[in-house]
Amino acid sequence: MTRTTTRLAFAALVVATLTLAACGDDDTTAGTASAPRTVEIEMRDIAFSPDEVDVQASETIRFVFHNKGAVAHDAFIGDEAAQDDHEMEMREMGGMGDSDGAQDAMDDDGGITVMPGETGEITHTFSEDDNLLLGCHEEGHYAGGMRIMINMT
Repeated sequence: MTRTTTRLAFAALVVATLTLAACGDDDTTAGTASAPRTVEIEMRDIAFSPDEVDVQASETIRFVFHNKGAVAHDAFIGDEAAQDDHEMEMREMGGMGDSDGAQDAMDDDGGITVMPGETGEITHTFSEDDNLLLGCHEEGHYAGGMRIMINMT
């Protein structure tokens, strides 16, 4: 083999190795209770971003909410019936955004309120039969589509 042929073969090997490495999965390790996977969520106007999250059964996810909007936002995890119940509770309470400006602690029922410019979080371990979503129940937000679909994969 000539020196040029050897160099070309080596270059081809390097390119093939890098290509195969790039085709590998990103970190697909599911979050655990001791090491949850973090999902960053932005809250703006009447929208979450992203508006959809894929999770695995038995996976623990730490949702970190950053309120980039000008009004308070609620984040509540539950199935559709729980979302409806929470919506009614929020209406009866007049919304959580009327608080003193500090982030409210996580409610016993799986929800938090995040004031403008603040950050809050919810950690949840998903079950195989979960059919959950995250919703904001400040007045008009849930009806306006402010929810995150949670897809079991």
